[in-house]
Amino acid sequence: MKKMTLAGLASLVLLAGCGGSKAPDPAEAAAAAPEQAEAAHEDVDLSAEQIKAAGIAVEAAGPAKIHESLPLYGVIAPNAERVRDVAARYPGVIRSVGKRVGDAVRQGETLATVESNESLETYAVAAPIAGVVTARNANPGEQTGERVLFTIADLSTVWVEVSLFPRDVARVRVGQGVQVRNAETGQAAAGRVVYVAPFGSSSTQTLTARVQLDNGERHWPPGLYVTAAVTLATSAVPVAVRSAALQTLEDRPVVFVRTKDGFVPRDVRVGRSDGERTEILDGIAAGEFYAAANSFVLKAELGKGEAEHED
Repeated sequence: MKKMTLAGLASLVLLAGCGGSKAPDPAEAAAAAPEQAEAAHEDVDLSAEQIKAAGIAVEAAGPAKIHESLPLYGVIAPNAERVRDVAARYPGVIRSVGKRVGDAVRQGETLATVESNESLETYAVAAPIAGVVTARNANPGEQTGERVLFTIADLSTVWVEVSLFPRDVARVRVGQGVQVRNAETGQAAAGRVVYVAPFGSSSTQTLTARVQLDNGERHWPPGLYVTAAVTLATSAVPVAVRSAALQTLEDRPVVFVRTKDGFVPRDVRVGRSDGERTEILDGIAAGEFYAAANSFVLKAELGKGEAEHED
């Protein structure tokens, strides 16, 4: 079903005036505005079963918080405050080694046994913290010397080390919230800035800021490159939709609004956006339901319908 556009309404008003008919009442025109704001395209008729099969999520437009953020790039690193190097208490011969790189260890668990050169008694080299063995420099029969035998890292928290250009230094402070995302996997997590370096690097002309992340599920292995969005300000808006809901028809932004028979594309005027949600200044009211995910399916179906009509 086609929806009448504002241009179409204006044409009808003009024709009515030329024919001597009574001009439309302004109150009636205002009441009809929501109808006329819908895009000049056919509805996309879909049953509830078809909507579910297409994976189209439906949500209600409403109040939201839009976050102004600063995009940065960084790399996951171990939390250096939770890394321990382990050496032998007394020089001696390593008699046994029970752990390899990658093994999980408990605090107090034996990593190796050493026979003291002085007393000839054997003692245990134990893990000072719970974590993962990230380095091993110990084999049976070797002398311990003064070297580090093992390195243990507690990876239940990690750091994201991001690079700040001089123009952005004044905008980033300890305590600010940060959204971290792995572009390869889509994994995302929230953290906070815990450190901003007082000195820069002469080779890169950047400063380092650190973001701490919880990593209890081990989703953030050290060494991975990630993106980080530092939250600079937060604004409450009365009406917003998910940014993924926005589509473009005839160079206009539209949102597919739920109807009793399916969806209809409606012109919208957008405001601020943080990538996740977008403010709607006009076109959709709070409480109206819309296609929040996979709305591109509806755009494709609409295109098929219009092509068939042209044929």
